[in-house]
Amino acid sequence: MDCAVLEQDAVKFAKSAVFYDQKGKYNEAVFYYKEAAQALIYAGMAGSKLENIQDKVNEYLDRVDALHTVVQAQSSDPLKSKHQLDLERAYFLVTQAFEEDEKGNSDEAVELYTQAVELCIQASNETSDQGLQGKLKQLARQALDRAEGLKASMSKSTPREKAGPSAPKPSNPVRQYLPLGPDFSLQDRTQPVRSAQSSEPQGQRYTAEEIEVLRSTSRINGIEYVPFMSVDLKERFAFPVPFTDKRGNLALSPKQKAIFSRWVRPDDICNSPTMIFTVSSFSIKQTVVSDCSFVASLAISAAYERRYSKKLITSIIYPQNRKGEPEYNPCGKYMVKLHINGVPRKVIIDDYLPVDRNGELLCSYSSNRNELWVSLIEKAYMKVMGGYDFPAPTRILICTLSPAGFRNASLCTQTISPSTRMTPSACSTRGMALSCVCDTIHSKPLPSKNRNCTGPLHLLHTGFTRAMS
Repeated sequence: MDCAVLEQDAVKFAKSAVFYDQKGKYNEAVFYYKEAAQALIYAGMAGSKLENIQDKVNEYLDRVDALHTVVQAQSSDPLKSKHQLDLERAYFLVTQAFEEDEKGNSDEAVELYTQAVELCIQASNETSDQGLQGKLKQLARQALDRAEGLKASMSKSTPREKAGPSAPKPSNPVRQYLPLGPDFSLQDRTQPVRSAQSSEPQGQRYTAEEIEVLRSTSRINGIEYVPFMSVDLKERFAFPVPFTDKRGNLALSPKQKAIFSRWVRPDDICNSPTMIFTVSSFSIKQTVVSDCSFVASLAISAAYERRYSKKLITSIIYPQNRKGEPEYNPCGKYMVKLHINGVPRKVIIDDYLPVDRNGELLCSYSSNRNELWVSLIEKAYMKVMGGYDFPAPTRILICTLSPAGFRNASLCTQTISPSTRMTPSACSTRGMALSCVCDTIHSKPLPSKNRNCTGPLHLLHTGFTRAMS
């Protein structure tokens, strides 16, 4: 991108930041200060001749830190009550039911509408808040009316339609058989499933050996992570009771254990959780988890998405709205698509996160208030790795979030040493993003001095250098 355009963007963002700062709208000011800093960094990388760019970047980021302190001190909004959360889940159930309704999945829609009605009635009977009761009853009536309408429509089906042959529903239709499905990134066309028996050229299909390798590497740390397939886009996320992953309370690192208090859901510590306010590498904050390489890779992916409009982050988190944007799920279930051991695989998680005695998160998080994407993607990765206590990697097999898969076989099979530098041009050419597979790990924890990384900001300043812990 032209450095002159980036310089103009930086000026525009800085003016907006100062405007909101003076108006006391600190959350908006923080956003624009970050945008201004990022635009200046990119301008410098593009060859800008402006003087003291780094000083100005540091000035903006220092102001961001100061405003975060002010916002936290001023934040006194009460958390939502149990019945308000019930209403949010009921709305989500109705939203999901409406989507199934539009797709013609009447049975699924009726079930979701019915669950929403039951949840609304139960919450309405338990609360004494008349305003909340009114909202619950109104939503229940709307859901009930639609459910009854669907049932009537289904019952009016002609005998011929009822008796007609229906498409058989195979038991376990996709999971039972490999080869593997495509990568369903929003920005990429669906790739055909490759078969070892296919008549396509060798470079366009999986070999029998590759299929066996992919099958045998699906089980990681005692959990099977199946390849991501089209059926996974129909994963259910709406429930009348918050979802709990039986493997969701991940093993904690020693540093976490020393100050750990409890596992909490986002609505236990903030009043307006949101999945993504904005994808920015500047919002990523690391705590006591020794996952420097992962956090650095996440920062690189966020910066890449912002700079090149390639959805490395926003395409892998589910549920998503109609625009393909990840959304907060009040029912607590999420699916993250990670490229692991050669193919995209689904990782199911709940939204429980570890906090200390002061209610502060003990995992990586976003400095943007109420934003969840950093913590949840990290949790999905940590689940695959066996917990927050996984040993830091000494070297990494590069596997990506991109649709490359085995098309980059030479890249996916080479070992990358800690001194390797990955430049922006290399990343954009190879479609590289997020390292997900380790081939060797430390048998003993590294000394603490070796676990201190330079952080994602340094990575951006030095041209996306890959820093390893």
